[in-house]
Amino acid sequence: MSKAQAAALCLVVAAHLAAATSAARAEGQAGGVSPLITQVPESVRAVVFVADGAGDFRCTSAALRQAVDDAGLPLDVETFVWSHGYRRRLADQMDKRHAHAQGQRLAGLIAAHLQSCPGASIYLLGHSAGAAVVLAAAECLPPASVERVILLAPALPADYDLRLALRATRQGIDVFCSGRDSCLRVVECLELFKNGRCCTPAGSSGFRPLIHPAEEAALYGKLRQYPWNPGLECFGNDGGHSGCYQQEFLRAFVLPLLCEPTGW
Repeated sequence: MSKAQAAALCLVVAAHLAAATSAARAEGQAGGVSPLITQVPESVRAVVFVADGAGDFRCTSAALRQAVDDAGLPLDVETFVWSHGYRRRLADQMDKRHAHAQGQRLAGLIAAHLQSCPGASIYLLGHSAGAAVVLAAAECLPPASVERVILLAPALPADYDLRLALRATRQGIDVFCSGRDSCLRVVECLELFKNGRCCTPAGSSGFRPLIHPAEEAALYGKLRQYPWNPGLECFGNDGGHSGCYQQEFLRAFVLPLLCEPTGW
């Protein structure tokens, strides 16, 4: 894909945002996680909680915070520390129970924040193994509690059930995936080792929607997936595991998803 076509993809993201905004406004408002999380200033009406990938390297949250600062957006980026510890990547990836428990803890923080700051917009972003944490958090929240969930290279099976998480969002779930991401092959091997089944990671090919009753088709209409292609290299995303949090890519494709529906 050419650079012009890649730029057109950015317009598609913006179109999704505009459509989701109209739907969200029609529905109406739904009425320590880490030492890094502090009191959010009253002037900040939007907060994005970021769950980094396994190993507590905090690369994604740091990169997003830099992109937000450079753009001058009134958005507070909060790192949610959920890991077993620095460089403990295998434990983080294997211990699904821990990730789910940390997601419940994040949900408690979100609920407390919404209670203390009514009307604040909440976004969730998870990279790699952190995707399991933010989805677990969304699954614990009431419908339309958060604006949207953004997943970068999610280290989860492609058949993961997204229905509860989708219900918790007003604007849906956006997924950035890449078949060129070799790191996710490890996730595939771990799934085979632990659960005895072979399943392609969602970070490679995207999620495969689980649609049983016909009415769930509308729910999965809030799932948007963006596969990597060579045209995205000009935005710093080479298709690898870290490509989706490079500065140019974040500015072009992720920040538009974090804009307030009312405009900033």
